[in-house]
Amino acid sequence: MHTHLFCHCHLKCHAVMPAVAATLHLVVANFSTSPTLEKSRKQRHANLQNALRVLDLVPSKHHHDQEEVPSHHRLINGCMGDILGVQSRLHAMRKGVQFHALLVKVGYVSSIPIGSSLISFYSRCGQLEIAHRVFQNMTAKNTVTWTALISGYAQDNQVEPCLHLFALMRRSVCKPNDITFATIFSVCTNHAFLVLGKSVQALQMRMGFDSYVHVSNALISMYAKCGSIGEARAVFESITCKDLVSWNSLIFGYSQHGLAEHCLGLLKEMEGHIIPDAISFLGVLSSCRHACLVAEGRRCFRAMIEHGVIPEIDHYSCMVDLFGRAGLLDEAWDLIQTMPMPPNGVIWGSLLASCRVHGSISIGIQAAEHRLKLEPSCAATHVQLANLYGSIGCWDDVARVRKVMKERGLKTNIGCSWIEVGNKVYTFTAENRSKSQVNNVLDVLDCLQSHMDHKYDVLIEGLDWEHIMLSLNTI
Repeated sequence: MHTHLFCHCHLKCHAVMPAVAATLHLVVANFSTSPTLEKSRKQRHANLQNALRVLDLVPSKHHHDQEEVPSHHRLINGCMGDILGVQSRLHAMRKGVQFHALLVKVGYVSSIPIGSSLISFYSRCGQLEIAHRVFQNMTAKNTVTWTALISGYAQDNQVEPCLHLFALMRRSVCKPNDITFATIFSVCTNHAFLVLGKSVQALQMRMGFDSYVHVSNALISMYAKCGSIGEARAVFESITCKDLVSWNSLIFGYSQHGLAEHCLGLLKEMEGHIIPDAISFLGVLSSCRHACLVAEGRRCFRAMIEHGVIPEIDHYSCMVDLFGRAGLLDEAWDLIQTMPMPPNGVIWGSLLASCRVHGSISIGIQAAEHRLKLEPSCAATHVQLANLYGSIGCWDDVARVRKVMKERGLKTNIGCSWIEVGNKVYTFTAENRSKSQVNNVLDVLDCLQSHMDHKYDVLIEGLDWEHIMLSLNTI
């Protein structure tokens, strides 16, 4: 593009309008004809720069009697597509703000498609306050607009604003769609909101979205992670045309509940309907390692290769953990040495945990040292390494590890659990006595323990030891 087309950007609008119109059509033709996937990174950057320059020359609507150049929408949509495709958040934010300012100038910022795209853009960049401001300033909103902001809060793990927006949407003229429901189900999944999830399910069934496969898949994950594996199976059976995600969601549900036999059976059933992928085998391998089914795990690993699925690092992690839990530490070590990719901290951590259980000090120390090279800020690994050195009397090494922890200010993470009672989720952290409910629970536990000790004492005192010994001698 010739530079002289941009040198008169400060002239009056009626003087530049013919050049702008001609240039705009030229840039839009170059900008939108080549598919995005075929653009090189440099070409996309150059096109975006040129499009932003041309958009900067476009006068506001009131400057040309509310007439719009037809190519504006193509140019704007193309710009937004390329900005959203930028990998660097900082770079995308800089270009996006510039683009937003130009949109305000030409008067397109309040339109529903552009507003929804801006909301998605700012949400992806972690600027939810700006995204919410764009949402509030829009004169008209539709379902896509509401869902874009709800999804932004959900992805940022901000539960209360997400659910509040969903409630406001229900009171507006806009109705939730399948993407809205899938987003809310994901929130219920991540925060164990089982009661809320059931209520939302009833709503989506009344609105006719129960026939959408991806909504049902989100429901399967929600019920499985909230502990209702039977409900997850029921939703799975209700799907007429199950896709790969449907099968994988239930496989992982069974795996999380320790139902390894169900996983293996479901994989076999799955092979009669659809080809398993890497995620399918990962779910089955994960269940095998928790159930310590070594033979089944080996068969599954071989079957995966026979299906043409190349094992990834997560599959190797499952196999190392499986061998380690079974006490086959040498086999686990050999598998790590033959991996086609370098092991990560998870693999070394699982091997370290197995070494502690089965008493393999030498392999455990090597695993801990390797993990600390990859994750030097892992406090738990420092503690485990210090304990291993202490078990063989290497107190100088114990002091060295403890000194490193102190210098780096490393502390182990506090254990946390939660339970849903009624319509509220209660969280508990280890050694936290600040909540009155915790003290009440501990009082009840002390009472139960005292009661059981008393019953045990009475039982022991009432036993006829002579009769017991006589019975044992006659066996």
